[in-house]
Amino acid sequence: MAESMANQRVVCKLRDALENKGLEIAPFKVDWYNSKVGEKYKLVAYDDDTFAVSVASVPSMFEKLFEPWLAQQYKAGGNTFDKLPQDTDPVDQCFKDLFSDVIKSNFPDEDVEALHDFEMREGSDIPKVLVQTAGHMAGYAYYYQRKDVQPDPWDKDKKIYGVSVHPRYGGWFAFRGVLIFKGLLAPELKQRDPVDCVSSWEKRKELLQEYNFNWQKWKYRNVIDGEVAGKYSEEQKRYFRTPTHQRFESDFLKGFL
Repeated sequence: MAESMANQRVVCKLRDALENKGLEIAPFKVDWYNSKVGEKYKLVAYDDDTFAVSVASVPSMFEKLFEPWLAQQYKAGGNTFDKLPQDTDPVDQCFKDLFSDVIKSNFPDEDVEALHDFEMREGSDIPKVLVQTAGHMAGYAYYYQRKDVQPDPWDKDKKIYGVSVHPRYGGWFAFRGVLIFKGLLAPELKQRDPVDCVSSWEKRKELLQEYNFNWQKWKYRNVIDGEVAGKYSEEQKRYFRTPTHQRFESDFLKGFL
């Protein structure tokens, strides 16, 4: 019971800290994630029952978190962005700062590890965590992969990447990382399956086809039927369409100058 209350306290604190910034969370156990990934992707430094949280951004993140953060960085840099690493996506640095601040402010006495969606393991090209798998196992969004389409319509040698779909946001969201609470176990945590909101094979084929070969058009984001809870603004779309290495030169960032 004490562990259950501790887990609830973590979830409440995180929601208070993140939801007003356009972020949502879903808890999971490390063992759930490890059971679905290959050996090289497993999180092996933790007990199976270790409590973790998947973090996703929804469309309002851009205006509620990223734009205020940029304004703060611009002011702190003497009305320039010169203090920011120029070889990375500013969004990545924004989430590094956010996760660090949230951990320090809300869990100063706990051992919490932040794993970001863009991070690789040292000396390799292996991601520290497969965020879509983590989000699926946390029950937040269904991760559709090639194996979910039958019959398989693609050439056997063609690499087909999977994509997650949320029942309320469709494809208009992004996984940003995972927080692992190393000293917190959750043996009583009950797993929740993600909603299968693209249930027909034909729609799944269309989803993966659009994501892999026409992602710039973003048609795949509108795969679910009916209205979604939110979409990216036109400004946000332009920013994310800009190649990462060109984002410091984008009209959006130049607007702060």
